[in-house]
Amino acid sequence: MNIDELTIGQVKEIAAMLGGMGRENQKIPSGIDDYLGYDVIIRTYSAGVWFGMLAKKDGNEVVLHDAARRMWKWKCKQGISLSEIALYGINHEESRICAPVPAVWLEAIEIIPVSDEARASIMGAKHAEAR
Repeated sequence: MNIDELTIGQVKEIAAMLGGMGRENQKIPSGIDDYLGYDVIIRTYSAGVWFGMLAKKDGNEVVLHDAARRMWKWKCKQGISLSEIALYGINHEESRICAPVPAVWLEAIEIIPVSDEARASIMGAKHAEAR
């Protein structure tokens, strides 16, 4: 194989073998409006961590729609932070995710877009119950 003659398709295949898999669906935002309509994790000032579709943003105020879920207690499937949850999802046995609400207004300090894998993991979590 001559590296100087690789096609774009072959380069993509090599990138996938080296760990680039799954990133084709992730959007790299150039501005805050790029997050609108996408599933995100929100870290708030005083209401904890939430997951849902970012419907509106004005200053540090955000509105989540479409099955917004409070992540009352979370543990990563891989890694140690919300950044890894946004990539890989949660450990279901050690996390407590609340039942979804149709919408929620929050004061955000961090907005992280999530992968398809993370979305499925968070949405697939059982609804936390009182102990």
